[in-house]
Amino acid sequence: MAEVRSFLERKEIEPAVIEYALGELVEAGAVDDARFARLFAEDKRLIERWGTERIARELARRGVAPELIESTAGEQDREAELGAALGLLEEKVAPPATDRERDKAWRILVRKGYEPELAYEAVRARTAQAAG
Repeated sequence: MAEVRSFLERKEIEPAVIEYALGELVEAGAVDDARFARLFAEDKRLIERWGTERIARELARRGVAPELIESTAGEQDREAELGAALGLLEEKVAPPATDRERDKAWRILVRKGYEPELAYEAVRARTAQAAG
């Protein structure tokens, strides 16, 4: 809803008209922040392979309410997030054998929005896969 509001404000629409229009859009079901947040998070996890932190940052940047961000970002449990991070590493990098390669793999995950501790755990698991 924040994006629609911002768009209308840039068009210099009167505040009362904006509020009325937003109310009508919400009532008609055309604007639903909870649905948007859920679908956005699902798409970013599946298509872009983003982690929870990056999804939460982007939803906040788009004006989604903090309580919706918390409920949406928290939908994926730690094991699923770790599995996604491992899948991303398997796709992007060879099993890391040196400290430099492990650091590179860790940085890839952190840039994608995975928590640093989870990224470290994924790199360790990927290294162990290669060794065993």
